[in-house]
Amino acid sequence: MASIDKAREFVYKHGALWERSLFAYLFDGGSLDHLQQCLLAYKNADGGFGHGMEHDIKCPDSNPLALEFLLTVVRETGIPAGNLFDGTATWVEQYLADDGSLTNPPTLHNYPYAPWWSQGGQTIPASTVGNLRRLGLVTPSLEASTAKWAAEHLSVEKIRATDWLFMAYHAYDYYLTLEDTPETRPLREATIATIIRLAENAPEKSFFTLCHYAYDPNSELTRALPPALLEKLLTHLEGTQREDGGWNDEHDLMYWQPYMSTLILLTLKNHNRL
Repeated sequence: MASIDKAREFVYKHGALWERSLFAYLFDGGSLDHLQQCLLAYKNADGGFGHGMEHDIKCPDSNPLALEFLLTVVRETGIPAGNLFDGTATWVEQYLADDGSLTNPPTLHNYPYAPWWSQGGQTIPASTVGNLRRLGLVTPSLEASTAKWAAEHLSVEKIRATDWLFMAYHAYDYYLTLEDTPETRPLREATIATIIRLAENAPEKSFFTLCHYAYDPNSELTRALPPALLEKLLTHLEGTQREDGGWNDEHDLMYWQPYMSTLILLTLKNHNRL
């Protein structure tokens, strides 16, 4: 069985202030107000987020990756958003390219960044717009522009061609937040089937990323998982906590492990495995 005490030791030793506050809120009855204040510290006056909210890009100016990651944290952990995203949809609208993709500030590379972002930051709008929709914050113009983008870039065929379990989050966040209709059903089904296929074939070091989708026992995705696959995930998560209290991330980067360890522990808690 995973140890909350060891996980707390790890997160408080290695995590940023918001990660420590998140752990406290989720597991120790910590203050939601303090957590929201920590997250608001990453928000700029223009309604966007920066300042290294997403650990790979340290640019203080508002950038799409910082916003996308924070929206993902809110989805995965279920924390109340409060006023975190007031004005944020307007910021996104102001920095859309003509094709519906996102644009990045010219200052992005003036600050430290992970080498895989050397060509620029996040430009894919699907997850950001889908999660704004989930929170009831998406605007009609964002819906229209992203629908046009998705029709070209997130078709059923392209969803099925996804070859990395982690990257399925774009379709997951976008299509599973749309109303379930005869038109969207094939896209939702392709997304779920692709996640299951990739999880069943994932190498051991990447298998844990299924918890990005299966953290909620009552979600459509979790209910669709073969029971043996879900049990394999939970058993894997229980058995891979390190002696220092943390869990590995997919790339063995320490700066990602406090959040990933928190998410893994929360997944186990949600499934009554703590």
